[in-house]
Amino acid sequence: TEIDWKAYMDEVEGFANGTLDYTQLKGDTGPLVYPAGFVYIFLGLYYATGRGTDIRLAQYLFAGLYLLNLLLVFRIYCRTNKVPPYVFFFMCCASYRIHSIFVLRLFNDPVAMAILFLAINLFLEEHWSWGCFFFSLAVSVKMNILLFAPGLLFLLLHRFGLLGSIPKLCICAVLQVILGLPFLLVNPVGYLTRSFDLGRQFQFKWTVNWRFLPEDVFQNRAFHATLLLAHLAGLGLFALHRWHRSKESILALLKDPAERKHPSPPLTVNNILWQGGQQGIVFVLFSSNFLGVCCSRSLHYQFYVWYFHTLPYLLWCTPTAKLAHMPKVLLLGVIELCWNTYPSTVCSSLSLHICHGLVLLQLWYGTAPLPHTPPPSRRPAAISKKAQ
Repeated sequence: TEIDWKAYMDEVEGFANGTLDYTQLKGDTGPLVYPAGFVYIFLGLYYATGRGTDIRLAQYLFAGLYLLNLLLVFRIYCRTNKVPPYVFFFMCCASYRIHSIFVLRLFNDPVAMAILFLAINLFLEEHWSWGCFFFSLAVSVKMNILLFAPGLLFLLLHRFGLLGSIPKLCICAVLQVILGLPFLLVNPVGYLTRSFDLGRQFQFKWTVNWRFLPEDVFQNRAFHATLLLAHLAGLGLFALHRWHRSKESILALLKDPAERKHPSPPLTVNNILWQGGQQGIVFVLFSSNFLGVCCSRSLHYQFYVWYFHTLPYLLWCTPTAKLAHMPKVLLLGVIELCWNTYPSTVCSSLSLHICHGLVLLQLWYGTAPLPHTPPPSRRPAAISKKAQ
């Protein structure tokens, strides 16, 4: 269970010894492929655990991180008030895979997600600058946080317009430069190509979601391009028809909010999309990430934490009849079963895609805007009264 931990410690040990060329930082599992924030955080763990030797202490620290992560997630769910209380039991106690990712394997994915949930809490409190700071910090630990970026960009444009969003985006960019500066000064190309390698190939033996495909198709660049196009198309459709609720064109988001002809409904925590047409901060961010997960070139077992804690919200944010609760719980169970099947099989990977598809369908149709019904006219009543 300590394979990845030892690899992480080897990677940051090189930095501790003075190596600033990112291409020279390596571990047992290969070269370092994470941004600089990962190096600083795990360097702290490296020294806190006696140069990585006290794995038990590292597990205690990650257990604390797990509890902090749950606290941040519960705070988001309490604000949204969408999910029935019994679902929290499944989030806390029913996922062997999540417990393994946090406390047994000590992956960097939970670190990035905990910082991300902190950023979302700050967005909900209208602390957008600090939220962008911690969002960028989460990206610096692992790039999967960029799956939330399209949703965040939409929210910033909705809230501030184009000019007002630039300072927030600058916070994200400047933090990346500051964190990566020691490596950028030595080998900028090496740092950028290693830490933000979007074209990295994944090994077929670890894939959870594409096991039913032949390996040559899985590795094919045309297949990757198709997934990218599907991802962009999904984001476009959701942005145009589910996130954007104003009568104006979506290009109106580029204007200052005070100059828009039809002001967009205010951003709120609760996204009662089917009643009041209100935008939901949580809905936009969580659905943006989920679209990226559905179109990922490969999902490895530790990637489950990318969206596990968002699934209850995605399932219960739409109107739910009493009899519909059980199918949603069953859907959570099947997804959990797919992630606990090792090695993945044709059946488990197909089942995972079917479950993802069902979640997407209920997000799309469950948040469809109600047709506009004009107010009843008083003229017929006046005519009938006159006729009497």
